[in-house]
Amino acid sequence: MAGRRVAVSMIIGRARRPASACPPDRSHLSPWRPMLSSSDRPALPMLTSISNSPSADRRVAFEVAGEAFPQLGSRQNGASPRLAGLAVACLLLVCFLGLATPLPVAAETPVAGAPVATGETIAATAPLDVAAVGETVTFERDVMSVLSKASCNAGTCHGNVNGKGGLFLSLRGQDPTDDYRQLVRAAAGRRIDPLEPSQSLLLLKATATVAHEGGKRFDRQSPEHEILVRWIEEGLSPPDLTAPAVTHLEVTPADEVLWQPRQEIGLRVNAVFSDGTRRDVTRLAVYEPSDPLVEVTREGIVRFAQPGVVTVLVRYLDGQFPVRLACRPTTDAFEWAEQDPENFIDEQIFERLRTLRVHPAPPAADTVFLRRLSLDLLGVLPTAEEAREFVADPSPDKRRVWVDRFLMRPEFASMWALKWSDLVRNEEKTLDATGVERLHEWMRQRFADDQPLDAFVRELIVARGSTYDHPPANYWRAHREPFVRAETTAQVFLGVRLQCAKCHNHPFDRWSQDEYYEWASLFEGIDYEIVANERRDRLDSHEFVGEQIVSVKPEGEVKNARTGKPAPARFLGGGPPGDGDRLEQLAAWLTSPGNRLFATAQANRIWYHLMGAGLVDPVDDLRPTNPASHPALLARLADELVASGFSLKHLVRTIVLSRTYQLASEIDDSQWGEDEIYDQRLYARAVVRRLPAEQLLDAQSQVLALPARFEGYAAGTRAGQLAGVERVRRKLADGDVFLRQFGKPERLLACECERSDAPTLGQALSLVGGESLNARLRHPDNRIGQLLAQTSDHSEIIETLFWTALGRPPTDQETSAALEAIRLSDQPRAALEDLTWALLNAKELIFRN
Repeated sequence: MAGRRVAVSMIIGRARRPASACPPDRSHLSPWRPMLSSSDRPALPMLTSISNSPSADRRVAFEVAGEAFPQLGSRQNGASPRLAGLAVACLLLVCFLGLATPLPVAAETPVAGAPVATGETIAATAPLDVAAVGETVTFERDVMSVLSKASCNAGTCHGNVNGKGGLFLSLRGQDPTDDYRQLVRAAAGRRIDPLEPSQSLLLLKATATVAHEGGKRFDRQSPEHEILVRWIEEGLSPPDLTAPAVTHLEVTPADEVLWQPRQEIGLRVNAVFSDGTRRDVTRLAVYEPSDPLVEVTREGIVRFAQPGVVTVLVRYLDGQFPVRLACRPTTDAFEWAEQDPENFIDEQIFERLRTLRVHPAPPAADTVFLRRLSLDLLGVLPTAEEAREFVADPSPDKRRVWVDRFLMRPEFASMWALKWSDLVRNEEKTLDATGVERLHEWMRQRFADDQPLDAFVRELIVARGSTYDHPPANYWRAHREPFVRAETTAQVFLGVRLQCAKCHNHPFDRWSQDEYYEWASLFEGIDYEIVANERRDRLDSHEFVGEQIVSVKPEGEVKNARTGKPAPARFLGGGPPGDGDRLEQLAAWLTSPGNRLFATAQANRIWYHLMGAGLVDPVDDLRPTNPASHPALLARLADELVASGFSLKHLVRTIVLSRTYQLASEIDDSQWGEDEIYDQRLYARAVVRRLPAEQLLDAQSQVLALPARFEGYAAGTRAGQLAGVERVRRKLADGDVFLRQFGKPERLLACECERSDAPTLGQALSLVGGESLNARLRHPDNRIGQLLAQTSDHSEIIETLFWTALGRPPTDQETSAALEAIRLSDQPRAALEDLTWALLNAKELIFRN
């Protein structure tokens, strides 16, 4: 509750009080002076006045006389516990005077500023919940916040679409009017007892005084209980739909690093309303940590169980605010080694690491860098000849030269055509094989030409006509319903997940249910003419084989599920379209340089593919409540993309030339505690990840010099060149089986999450003893056979196999072990097959380091 706030000031002198705030006779408080000072210690601050203030800030001010005092509550800096104890005594006095109710105080309450000098005033944040004298409890600000705080309106409780125990509340309080009806009038009004409020069923259930499936939600002595009792006592005030709404939350601290032994910190939350008023809602806010390594008390005290980095989402009514916190072991001997940044990426990454006292990994070796670059830009391993040439090159700018060389290779275009085929659901079931191949080839050519991303997206959006003659029209053929089109377009191009808003206001984002249907209306006018349909499965209405003609009606609207009325078309978070072609207007609005969501979403996606972890994760879930690990860096990357004319190659080049991209994957483990989970989104080292299905299969084919087979494709086709998912239905070659087994998506979702890199037993069996792999190892014309036909020098063969598979030469120990195995074998080829099998199962090959 927020009422009149109390300011406590302290200087040397007698205790005084405002007549309006205290009973007339409190003179007995003055004997506190001898208890708080002593001849053998410096004089301590003394309470001299208490004044009421309308300010919402809960602060206690002290003026220090005598010896200077260090920061209050900052024990790691040598603060005096006597001063902290005095602060607690003062708060107790305020409570004793009947002005405030104390709440638990964090053991370490941070106070800004340096050690306090004589006569200087300092201020300490204290989590006081001051009695709301004369303030009426409102349904929107108070009762609804209590229901949220107690999780009564959560999706797992009464906020569920089916309710719980007969009580139906709107999810996270999105409909106060209906919630009021449910609490006061539904069930014949049995949930409220106006004559004896504390005996209301609503309170008896929440305090577990009577049986409650949801358990105890708060105590009878809690502020939540008091708010509900007062609301009932004051006449059950209904919702006021004209009341000022929350515009935003202000949380302090918003970004903080704690150094052990300090492991807790108090948050203070102020809600700012549309009329300009502010209210301290620390006790009524909801705190949701992103990681179980921290717990947050009802009072907003964050406690780390172990070191780590975490985001705490703070919610109050419609306001949400993410707080970034970190807890790190104290490293007094830490000395930051100055880095030499290559560009703005390194400047921001290294500054964050310096703040957290984490040294970045050293630069990756040449062999590691070239292999990483080849896989990330081309999707294939570097050849043995390329690896040897790169390592032998002494020029200092060779990495820059090879980056430019790889960006011009045709494999780069195939790589990004594959990625975008996943996103736009380029699969044979809906498009048919011809449509899939033509859309894939259209995308591949656009990336080869480095067509700007905004122009690429505009072509997709405005496309219509024959899906064979105008390949980008297949984007609309793949998404056949207006709601699917709306959701996919928002997620792929803007990084916005709208699905939740179809049924209710988005619980984690700003999009309302009305905005969802207004956005969907933009996609209602798209229609199809089926020229031919040789359907193979008549049980599936979404399967088509044949050409289709995509057309666009001048207008159309979908029905809003909430109102039952047509929803007028509007851009997401923007205004309505004007007269003319809707798709042309949509494409222009979507890709406008002023549309920050588009540039940010594309920059984050490119970063994710190159670095292994998005600055925002999940990569297509941009929202205020899912903040970027490095917000300023993401904004700068988006600016760089716009400034380059939306050039994909330019941004890729910028990222891979950074020192951050070129770091090794190993780091000094002593920088992290034994129980601490390293946060890969710090980018202190390269993220190690398993190769995608296509890259892993192509790597096997490259090592063996024997391509895999894919049904319906010409011999020699790489997995990374495949246009679709399953060209010949229900007839799979060995290569098709491998790709499915190792996580190639079916392209039924427009989400990066559909591609899986999760390990399975089937994958292990396939790599260890799979029939297809063993057959290719024994094939007489594979690389082993070719090398044996060229030379009888087993050392040379071993070295070539290592350069081909791992991009590096074998160590002396590896060479000796391999030669010994060949010597002991009756059949040298069999020993070389075993060596090749070991290389194909090595972590160095399976993972991208």
